Amino acid sequence: MTEKEKMLSGQMYQAWDAELKDERLKAKRLCFKINQICPTESAQRQSLINELLGQESDAWIESPFNCDYGYNIKVGKGFYANHGCTILDCAPITIGDNCLLAPGVVIATAGHPLDPVERASGEEFAKAITIGHDVWFGANVTVCPGVSIGDNVVVGAGSVVVKDLPANTVCAGSPAKPIRTLAVGEKRTFE
Repeated sequence: MTEKEKMLSGQMYQAWDAELKDERLKAKRLCFKINQICPTESAQRQSLINELLGQESDAWIESPFNCDYGYNIKVGKGFYANHGCTILDCAPITIGDNCLLAPGVVIATAGHPLDPVERASGEEFAKAITIGHDVWFGANVTVCPGVSIGDNVVVGAGSVVVKDLPANTVCAGSPAKPIRTLAVGEKRTFE
């Protein structure tokens, strides 16, 4: 298997493989262009976002934004990422419709071995992340590798998501846990 195939299948891989390094550089060039273009240049900006993600979308991403590859991020309709979001997409990240990321959100599929010798060798792994429809992450939320988040979930600011979160819940904390259930059609603001 190539290092890329290992990465995408969740096995340990070498991130400094030439193919992966070239693909990260391509994504970094596109992120740089997105981050440098005037926000009023919406058509050109949207074209660059679509090129980065490898899909036609209505996604709006505020600057600065950074990711590893771009092509592993699949977003639904109405996706919005506020300023300072980082997505480490070494494994697939699937995000449903109408999802909102507040400033400073980090979504990371990448992880490293606990053993220091193995970690120093450059080995790492990646686990896919799935985010349902109508999800809102507050400022500075961190989502860790291998997590699934259900539909209609609100994650409070500063929370760290290390385990799956059930649909229709407000979750908060480090680690993030459900603190209450949302009623169907509830319009109350998060408190």
